[in-house]
Amino acid sequence: MSHDTKTKLVYMANQIATFFKSQPASEAAEGVANHINKFWEPRMRRQLFEILEKQENGLDPLVLEAVPMIRKPEAETHQIR
Repeated sequence: MSHDTKTKLVYMANQIATFFKSQPASEAAEGVANHINKFWEPRMRRQLFEILEKQENGLDPLVLEAVPMIRKPEAETHQIR
């Protein structure tokens, strides 16, 4: 994953968190997770989990709070035909 892709995904996730901060605190993290689960394709979510492995990932604390509710895609399998 390129640095540029990582930067874009972090930016997008943080924008989602910024929007949901205007919602009641009890619903904000769930809102972030629901949005990512609904609108991000598996590849994007897989890359998000790769970003999360880094200590200094730049993700908003609300995104981090939402992580346990974000569906982790299954590992890709490449079949040779």
